[in-house]
Amino acid sequence: MKKSLVVLLALLTAASLFASGGSQSGGSSSASSGSALIGIAMPETTVLRWVKDGNSLKSEAEKRGYRAELQNGNGDQVLQNQQIGNLLTQGAKLLVVGQLNDGVASAISDAARDKVAVIAYDRIIQNSADYDYYITFNNFKVGQLQGQGLVKGMNLDAATAANPKYITYFAGSPTDGNAFFFFDGATSVLNPYIEKGVLKVVGPAPKTSKDTAEFQRIATEGWLPNIAKNRMENLLTGDARNVTLDAVLAPNDTLARAIIEACLADAKYARKLPVVSGQDAEAASLAMIKSGQQYMTVFKDTGKLAEAAIILADQILKGVANPTVPGAVLASSIGLESIGDTGKKVVKAYLLDPINITQDNWKEPITAGFITPDEVAANGLQ
Repeated sequence: MKKSLVVLLALLTAASLFASGGSQSGGSSSASSGSALIGIAMPETTVLRWVKDGNSLKSEAEKRGYRAELQNGNGDQVLQNQQIGNLLTQGAKLLVVGQLNDGVASAISDAARDKVAVIAYDRIIQNSADYDYYITFNNFKVGQLQGQGLVKGMNLDAATAANPKYITYFAGSPTDGNAFFFFDGATSVLNPYIEKGVLKVVGPAPKTSKDTAEFQRIATEGWLPNIAKNRMENLLTGDARNVTLDAVLAPNDTLARAIIEACLADAKYARKLPVVSGQDAEAASLAMIKSGQQYMTVFKDTGKLAEAAIILADQILKGVANPTVPGAVLASSIGLESIGDTGKKVVKAYLLDPINITQDNWKEPITAGFITPDEVAANGLQ
């Protein structure tokens, strides 16, 4: 009787496996990869785009049949490292990491130990040889677009050395490798005008980010807007008190709005604000561009970046030797190998193109679905 029951159970188990089309040992490679866990570690919530990026990455992964776990470090690298450790413990097969600072390298080392692939997302992970992939926008071109926008906004090509234009510089966080590319792209456009004497820099004036001491003076720790606002207020009563600024190089929208807020409190700029650049196409800044308070921003469609990152992740998990990403080029193919240089290794850097946004095309991020209907309504962008 017992023997018959065992045989019956065995037959039922085999029939069940056959009916489900699977086996305990596997199935197709796509089914196996599709059930894998992708861990997503985002850096902070101060800049709205990181919240959007995290949600987009999770959605894109789940759309392709993966499980996805999203964590946000809330500006704390120790916390982010703990979160990455938790993702590894949960069995993540691949990590997409938007890092806060170089302190993430120890967590990336843990991932390498566990043979878990890592994609550095939009920010290169410096001082690490423990990962192979980095996906971002062409951040040198972001800076070039900012510089070109300022040149146009100031009508700098018509300026003379006898009547020069005045600009002051702000840079992003010194712990974010992209901040250096943004600045160097911008100054590659602005430096020739400085050399001709038609543009003068008020305050610290590094020619490139390699002018370390001066760059540190214009850097904005943690991309925090209160730091930028305080520095702008000090500039207006200090180095810039005897001149009227024609422009401000602001590396992103969050800082641009803080800088504009400081200018609005100064009677000198009541009628005309400086030309201010930006980046990220945030809804609040699109409203300022529409009204003429902020001159321009750079639109990096992070929905497309998230999609591209998960396309890359999918190929890595499926064992593709040389992954390709539609809409992205390898930095090495356009002579920008340094973008993928971690200081210990040159990783494969995939670059997407950014878009310049002014009053002429301020609706483009809305048309692209980057700005939500709620943001449109809340910021008067109808």
